[in-house]
Amino acid sequence: QDHVCSLPKVPFRGAPCSDAAGSQVPYATIMKQVNSSLSGVLWDELQKAPFYEYKDSVGQLHQVWFDDPRSISLKAAYVKNRGLRGIGMWNGNSLDYSREAVAEQQTKAMWQALTP
Repeated sequence: QDHVCSLPKVPFRGAPCSDAAGSQVPYATIMKQVNSSLSGVLWDELQKAPFYEYKDSVGQLHQVWFDDPRSISLKAAYVKNRGLRGIGMWNGNSLDYSREAVAEQQTKAMWQALTP
C-alpha cells in the first residue's frame, strides 16, 4: 500500500544490490502491461520517475520502474540547466521500432524528450 518495494541484496561485482535481482523489459511490454496493472502509472516525486505494480500468475507482487517522455525530459532539462555536457540512456533498443502507429508515436516521443 505504501509502494515500498525493496530489492534483495544480491552481490554482483562488488555492488550490494544490482540488476541481478531484476530483469530488463522492453518498453512495448511495459506500455501494454501498465494498462492492465493493479496500480496504473504511479509517479515517484523523489526519483522523478514512473512505476507500476502488478501481480503475476501465482499472485506475487512486482514493481516495474521505467522512464517515459516526462521523466526523460526532466533529466534532459536538468543536464541542460546545469550546463553539463550530455546525457545518455540505458538502452534505446528497448523502444518499439515496429510500424504500428502507437509504437511510432511512443518511440518518437521518447527521442524528442532528450532535447528539452
